[in-house]
Amino acid sequence: MDNSVLNSTLFLTLLMVVGMLFFIRAAAKDRTQIVTLGSEQDGDQLLAALKQYFVDRSYQVDAIDAVRNQVLLSGQVRASVFLAVFLSLMAGVGALCLGLILTVSLPDVPYLWAVFLGFAPLAGWLYWRKASRVEQVSFRLDETQQPTVGSWLRVKAHRDEVEALQEALNLQVVDNDVIAD
Repeated sequence: MDNSVLNSTLFLTLLMVVGMLFFIRAAAKDRTQIVTLGSEQDGDQLLAALKQYFVDRSYQVDAIDAVRNQVLLSGQVRASVFLAVFLSLMAGVGALCLGLILTVSLPDVPYLWAVFLGFAPLAGWLYWRKASRVEQVSFRLDETQQPTVGSWLRVKAHRDEVEALQEALNLQVVDNDVIAD
């Protein structure tokens, strides 16, 4: 095979491997955000709905700060079996590509691809270990002075939890802040 073709293929494969590593790392990244949500319900109705929502989602109350009118909850988040298998398969394809390119480049080591393929399950294991964690949610409920709005809720949680809460209780986003890692 032409040396320039082999070098360019190796370079592109290495770029793919770097992108794959960042994708696997980002799969379990914490995506906490602070969101202010508005509701047409009054404070007592919204608080009862919040209580039922978090009980249904298996969250436990860790702390209640009466001074700041804030509640801190925690719950166990499970990793996705589908995503763990998908990441392992994706890592396997990337490792196989890299191994095959290196095998063509280094014909003295004919089974180098098998060594790289052996590392593929490590991606799923790393995701599983990082994604299974205790998730914390905190919220502060305040009633506004405007009679048409009802009340607002300031929530600090993972973005998926915020979206599920917003959909379940029919809340509207008022303000959205993403917390940098």
